[in-house]
Amino acid sequence: MNGLSGTAAVGSLVKYVGFLTFYAGFLDATLLAFFILVRNGFFGGTTIEICAGVAKLSAAAAVVFLLFQLFQIVRLRWTSVETPGWDGLGQVLLLPCRTTHTRLSPKSHTFSYAYLVVGVPVGYRGNAANMVSVGVKQTSGWTSWFSSSPGLQKAWFDVDASDYLQRQSGELTLREKLDSYLQTQGVDPATYPHAYLVTAARFLCYHFNPVSFWYLYDAHKSLAAMILEVNNTFGERHMYFLKRDHVPGNLNYHLQGNPADCENQVAGAIEEQANGIPFTQAWPKVFHVSPFNSRKGYYSMIATDPLSPRNNGKPIVNVTIRLSTSEGHDKLVARLHHEGPAIDPFSMTTYQKARFIGSWGWIGFATAPRILLQARALFFYRQLHVWFRPEPSKGTLARNANPTESQLEKVFRRFLRHLVEKATIPLEVSYIASGIAHDTERMLSHQATDGKLSIERLEFKVLTPAFYSRFVYYAHDIEAFFSEMNENCTIWLSNPRVLPALALRKTFPPPLSITNPWEFLAFKCIQHLRRRPDPIERPLTSNAVPRTRQAAVDIRNFRPSFMDAYVLTHEDPATKAAYKECVLKLFLADRIAFGYVSVLEVQRFVALAWFAWMLACPPWRVSC
Repeated sequence: MNGLSGTAAVGSLVKYVGFLTFYAGFLDATLLAFFILVRNGFFGGTTIEICAGVAKLSAAAAVVFLLFQLFQIVRLRWTSVETPGWDGLGQVLLLPCRTTHTRLSPKSHTFSYAYLVVGVPVGYRGNAANMVSVGVKQTSGWTSWFSSSPGLQKAWFDVDASDYLQRQSGELTLREKLDSYLQTQGVDPATYPHAYLVTAARFLCYHFNPVSFWYLYDAHKSLAAMILEVNNTFGERHMYFLKRDHVPGNLNYHLQGNPADCENQVAGAIEEQANGIPFTQAWPKVFHVSPFNSRKGYYSMIATDPLSPRNNGKPIVNVTIRLSTSEGHDKLVARLHHEGPAIDPFSMTTYQKARFIGSWGWIGFATAPRILLQARALFFYRQLHVWFRPEPSKGTLARNANPTESQLEKVFRRFLRHLVEKATIPLEVSYIASGIAHDTERMLSHQATDGKLSIERLEFKVLTPAFYSRFVYYAHDIEAFFSEMNENCTIWLSNPRVLPALALRKTFPPPLSITNPWEFLAFKCIQHLRRRPDPIERPLTSNAVPRTRQAAVDIRNFRPSFMDAYVLTHEDPATKAAYKECVLKLFLADRIAFGYVSVLEVQRFVALAWFAWMLACPPWRVSC
């Protein structure tokens, strides 16, 4: 060993084993292996040689990845099975469009850019000439990457049902999700047997879709209703269900308060009537979309039926939406209209497909940067105030839960089920989760199962997955429920008066009594670090001054929280470990990472990288 004593060699080996024991993971082992190569001179001795060696390795990996992706494209092109055309209402189409936004107040600002959407009949499933696919589920597993057997594959532009309407698990189709949504609105799905979706499709697995338009048709194939599915940049989603308004006077609703635009707007309305009977409707705004607009006001819309017989068999997209203030003053006009004819994928040659992909494929990737560019112009040049994001309202789909929130939701769901079963009254709880796929569960107390007593009912709806990470800060669940419902608006309860029967107790959790010393230490740290979470309070706009609050000191001597006690007494070791890890991360992030678990993970990575670097000293060297 080049003079290295046996004791030193054993010490180095112990360090490696200890590192992999306490930090066993793919990233940890990769860091250690990489630093061992660096410190043993695999990439050279000087800093320049090391950087050059790492660059060559990265370039080789990038080339291999690109070649593999090219192989995948060629394989899918030759093995994909095309689906015959659709014989129902509408057809699969590529719809090159242009979107324009004109801000009228408080300062004027206009921009316009090309935008690509696809039109798909709701109910169609298949691959349209390898250009547009709908509802295609590819075989999972690494063996499918090299399969040459023919099969139904995703096309260049893909419409995945999981991207739309409710976030549900399973293999629901677009039609099934639409029917489920209509039922939540108290509508019989048979009322609208035909539907057509105009949306921005996925391209190369990337998807950013500010708004999708669902056109709903009655049994006579007449446009009877629409659904506007709106997504914001925070991952939240809201659906506006609009029935057709047959009152002609409402056609000019969007002209009120802006006489200067009347001539142009009336001309546009006449043009739209020539293309087909317009769909008009007005409704209140309840969803936060732009940081430069509040959540108040009203929308009005005029939309052309894309499948109207008056279009002479040439589907068109023409939608104009106007945002007005609560006082009726016009604030913003947004329009999406076709730019060129609709394209049938089955009529395209190979050259036309390649040219179209080269011309329009990048559009989806540019949408988010364009939004940020315009936001920069509004904030720095137009100097508009910023409206901070409020918590979602009851009818809004919250963002997806992050890994910590998802893990805590599983524990909270079981904890709530435990509370319901032990409730002191006959109680039925409809629990609606937030940010996850398995979002609804019906829970019954023991007294409600015999059916002899009248049952109290409670709908427990979580409005944002932030509730799960906030709940663990409270030592008393009854306090958590009332605070998060009334002060922070992270949950909504249909019948709050039953909460005392659900969560009020005469006894408190006993002191910690754990035989495992590591587990005892972890929960003791949780008990020591726990504090009531700060209220969700932010100024309405960027120029508002937040209210100053006198810091309150909680003088209660906290024992373990009721959920801590539940986890310790009812959950298995794996759940206990996951729960304490999540809670400790949240509490430590508050102390040393500005309240962000992601920042805490970066800090952990830096410390881990330093530790791996120190351990990477070669065993045959006394010093490195």
